[in-house]
Amino acid sequence: MNKACGLCCTKIQNFGVIRGKTEILKDVNLHIHCGELTAIIGPNGAGKSTFLKALLGEIPHSGELKFLDTKGAHTGHPLLGYVPQHLDFDAGTPTSVMDFFQAAKSNIPVWMLHSKKARAGIFESLQRVSAEHLIDKRLGSLSGGELQRVLLAMALDPLPDLLLLDEPVSGIDQSGLEMFYNLVSELRLKFDLSILLVSHDLPLVYKYADRVVFLNKTVQCVGKPKEVFENQIVMDTFGTSWLANGRDFNGTDI
Repeated sequence: MNKACGLCCTKIQNFGVIRGKTEILKDVNLHIHCGELTAIIGPNGAGKSTFLKALLGEIPHSGELKFLDTKGAHTGHPLLGYVPQHLDFDAGTPTSVMDFFQAAKSNIPVWMLHSKKARAGIFESLQRVSAEHLIDKRLGSLSGGELQRVLLAMALDPLPDLLLLDEPVSGIDQSGLEMFYNLVSELRLKFDLSILLVSHDLPLVYKYADRVVFLNKTVQCVGKPKEVFENQIVMDTFGTSWLANGRDFNGTDI
């Protein structure tokens, strides 16, 4: 196993977000361990995406984000990887995956970066997510699943201390969903990654997550998937039919 960060725990302490006069998040406390996939679920307006944006530093927040090693020592500023829900771009652009990758990683003009060394590095990054065959494909020609693999490869270059996934498979078909979750699960083990995933795919969260957080402005409950989904407040929010229906679940948008 490759250590991505050499850390044993990410501590999120007393996290809060206030926008104007509205308190969106309050007293969010979580410990995320290396090698664990932690899924965040909750109703609409619960503050799930806001929470990730606060962790990224995109919006002001209170509280602390700490990265601790096996001795409990703070290790400095964390490196975060991020895969968004959607990527807005012109589908008609001639930009290739390689061009896009380079432009996102460097301020140097793309035409100056077409070297064997640069290509080899991008190829290796894409290999991590089994997407190396996409390196020369036009960005606009990618399927939803292919695009998310490219975005995931970018989020893993360099390997982060904490990988944040904000509903990364929105709009992808069932087979693509399963493939993406399986891939993320394999990556967390291979690189000992700490992963925080916002998702509304409850059956897949139940199957793949190590821990589940039910967030509604604050942490209402947290634990193993079975524990959380049997919690009364979670059942009152989502019901139980999705669990019986399994892959046929098409229920609540969370």
